Amino acid sequence: MLGLDPPTLIARIFVLMTAFAVHEFAHAWTANRFGDPTPRQYGRLTLNPLAHLDVMGSLMLIFAGFGWAKPVPINPAILDRRSPMAVMWVSLAGPISNFIMAAIAALPFKFGLFTVYEAFAVSPIGILPTLPYLLLEFIYINLLLFLFNLIPLYPLDGEKIAIYVLPPAWGESIARLRPYSMIIFLLVFIALPYAGLDVFGWIADPAMYELIQLLVL
Repeated sequence: MLGLDPPTLIARIFVLMTAFAVHEFAHAWTANRFGDPTPRQYGRLTLNPLAHLDVMGSLMLIFAGFGWAKPVPINPAILDRRSPMAVMWVSLAGPISNFIMAAIAALPFKFGLFTVYEAFAVSPIGILPTLPYLLLEFIYINLLLFLFNLIPLYPLDGEKIAIYVLPPAWGESIARLRPYSMIIFLLVFIALPYAGLDVFGWIADPAMYELIQLLVL
């Protein structure tokens, strides 16, 4: 952590203040559109990052490259009355917002205004990251958040999405994992990587490569 260079630190703080705020606002806005006032009542229908940031999740993003924000509170009973798909759409809104942000940030690369080589080869001025490097870090972390949040494990968005789209028996099995989600997280994201087994990386790295190819190169 102490070896994190200032340009990368500043770039990740910028991502933290934007990507998380937009992600959580997307949840809140979608729930509000479906008639659930809960996010608004809790002050979450805002782009102010201070309303959404979680201390540990923010530190993880800055120093590890991925993290989380405070979940937006919703009322599933209200949403279910509006539409049987409402909870799924509210959950999907967050990851989709990360993908859209990555796609927009990738446009300068796609149109040839910047190259990936510039992002790493051009030295920053002082402690500030260069614009190509900032954009590439923004793209990478948003895509990582997109994939991470699609994991079908509570409390991530992917759990609610999977319960809706998968056959009922599969959805019930995923729901039964909720009491053990923290143990699974510790095992998959801390214990196994420490032992040299990066399960998430095995799955996410090929997907990240394809997404970077699609959006940037």
